[in-house]
Amino acid sequence: MGNTSDKIRELKEREQAVREMGGKEAVAKHKAKGKLTARERIEALFDPGTFRELDMFMSHRCTNFGMENVRIPAEGVITGHGLVEGRPVFAYSQDFTSRAGSLGEMHAKKITKVMDMALKAGAPVIGINDSGGARIQEGVDALAGYGEIFYRNSLCSGVIPQISAIMGPTAGGAVYSPAMTDWIFMVKKTSYMFITGPQVIKAVTGETVTFEDLGGAMVHNEKSGVAHFACEDEADAIKSIRRLLSYIPSNNMEDPPVVPTGDDPYREDPGLDTLIPDDINQPYDMKTVIRSIVDNNEIFEPHQYYAKNIIVCFARINNRSVGIIANQPNFQAGCLDINAADKATRFIRFCDAFNIPLLTIADVPGYLPGKDQEWGGIIRHGAKLLWCYSEATVPKLLLITRKDYGGAYLAMSSRHLGADVVYAWPTAEVAVMGAEGAANIIYRKEIQTSANPEQTRKEKIEEYRRQFSNPYRAAERGYVDAVIQPRYTRQRICEALELMCTKRETRPPKKHGNIPM
Repeated sequence: MGNTSDKIRELKEREQAVREMGGKEAVAKHKAKGKLTARERIEALFDPGTFRELDMFMSHRCTNFGMENVRIPAEGVITGHGLVEGRPVFAYSQDFTSRAGSLGEMHAKKITKVMDMALKAGAPVIGINDSGGARIQEGVDALAGYGEIFYRNSLCSGVIPQISAIMGPTAGGAVYSPAMTDWIFMVKKTSYMFITGPQVIKAVTGETVTFEDLGGAMVHNEKSGVAHFACEDEADAIKSIRRLLSYIPSNNMEDPPVVPTGDDPYREDPGLDTLIPDDINQPYDMKTVIRSIVDNNEIFEPHQYYAKNIIVCFARINNRSVGIIANQPNFQAGCLDINAADKATRFIRFCDAFNIPLLTIADVPGYLPGKDQEWGGIIRHGAKLLWCYSEATVPKLLLITRKDYGGAYLAMSSRHLGADVVYAWPTAEVAVMGAEGAANIIYRKEIQTSANPEQTRKEKIEEYRRQFSNPYRAAERGYVDAVIQPRYTRQRICEALELMCTKRETRPPKKHGNIPM
């Protein structure tokens, strides 16, 4: 009996030693930066008392540079599984207090094991990144560890949701795993991502740049589009991750959670009847339309600061999760450009992979003109939008509120790319181009030969607008299913979503398409 109690005492002592992480001094230094420890992050992420740690006693086997004498608690990363709002989730959390959370062979093995388990179980995997990078003493074994993780990122993609939280420095090869996951959360002022750091840049190019300006949260949320969320602090990041999980299924074989919201699907909004300005060039806030349609006016918006001319967000409509893509007339008139196309494409493909219906709201005058756009490959990037809408087999609903011109009309989930239900407001203008441009081309000779060219031009613009700048030509062809009064939009969208939630669509078998990248 005493022998058993000794062994239990030894177990508890070993566990306690590992839970102390890098020691009191290292932990205090870490927390002085306003950061939670790896274990505190795990505790905040999971429902209380549900986390089960794996591989607590795993240790490295490196004997180079005196490493045989170095003990790294939990091998610098905490791994395991637990429940988030009662649903199974797997996670790993790098511990910066233990050898800077550096990634070596066994550190990577802990991560790949938890990814393999998540894939088998069909549950999301969340990576909390806070690491100094590759453990240099382990050489190519550390590189091999990164490669094994990248390979699994690819395997898991489109099968289980993968979420990355950047809670500290993430540099060099370490940035590629988050970049291969579905969602990246960063924390303002305390998290950084870059391939090469400020010192290397200074040495190679002579440029001087701070960590924050090079790879801080707002840089990657505003400029690069690498990150999707910029959080105020680590608690905000973890709370946001839990909120994201509430909108998405555990895997690609499940439907998203249906959550009762208590909002009336037949709720009307008379304000929508007068929302669209009389002047077609005057902007308005598309989020007013979105919030009116969705349950309790609530949206969850990735890429809030990036490519603001297009909005992507999660919401619930009649208790069901939906992904919403909408042009934003308040920014660059809602034109499509390179960044907007990339932003929307990635969001649409995520929703399609995980059975989340799509609602597209179009008010788009066209693609953004300019040599920078053409030289940057707007043709290639714009084609992605056509591609992903065509590829998507989830229910696809379209609402046209105002302008819907030319190639941009086609790209914003048109009937021709497989939209299932298409509604338009009476203010909608479905046409090849705006009335002014069209009239100048079609009636050029009449305008030029007129006694009063400017007056004739105005008359012809008005004539074209009456005939073509409306939703009725498209409705006559069946490209628009119904022209609806704006106040009833929520009701009609709710009905369409319920109608199409059992949609089944098959495509020709193939290994995969070759998306224009």
